[in-house]
Amino acid sequence: MEPKKNPKANVGRNSSLYFAIGLMLMLFLTNFAINYKTYDKSNIDIGQLNLDDEIEEEIPITEQLVQPPPPPPPPAPTEVIEIVEDEEEVEETIIQSTETSQTEEIVEVQQIEVAQVEEDLEVPFAVIENVPTYPGCEKGNNEQKKKCMSEKIQEFVGKKFNTDLASDLGLSGRQRITVMFKIDKTGAVTGVQSRAPHPGLEKEAARVINLLPKMLPGKQRGKAVTVPYSLPIVFVVQD
Repeated sequence: MEPKKNPKANVGRNSSLYFAIGLMLMLFLTNFAINYKTYDKSNIDIGQLNLDDEIEEEIPITEQLVQPPPPPPPPAPTEVIEIVEDEEEVEETIIQSTETSQTEEIVEVQQIEVAQVEEDLEVPFAVIENVPTYPGCEKGNNEQKKKCMSEKIQEFVGKKFNTDLASDLGLSGRQRITVMFKIDKTGAVTGVQSRAPHPGLEKEAARVINLLPKMLPGKQRGKAVTVPYSLPIVFVVQD
């Protein structure tokens, strides 16, 4: 007796594929059965809409104010055009051109000389480079000339000042006079001013300083300048 089964057929060749398909189908059915729910139709109430029970809203009656129409605009003024006869002749103003042509003569302007104004510089006696030189003080350096000049001026004032004037004016005791003057660029004494306890002393001090001899002017950077000078005069009136 010959067997009916084909010996070449392999039944277990696709067994794993069939097992996987069957497993997936069973899982799907199981999940569907678990999540499936049913509801009782008698418990569902969707409600009803009754339009007759709506509340009627009362609309207030408002009265609209009627504004009167605006007044009509005033009529536009009528312009009256008068025709005036042109009797006067108007002279036209001719404006000449300021441009020069090549044929015009060129006026040569002479060179204008500007005079240089020398400034009258004043340099204090204490800081001047070359001090004014009193007659007889030509020797020595700048400091020695300053000392010599002060001594010569004090000696000159002591000889020329009228010492009997204080007693004649009724003054007594110590008297101090301050005299200020300038030695200009020519070496002359100018601008004498004096201060003293009595006008008579001021006048006498100014008289004596104006008698000072002419000096060599002071120089700053090689240029003659004006040098202000202050001189104190002190003397004691003995009773």
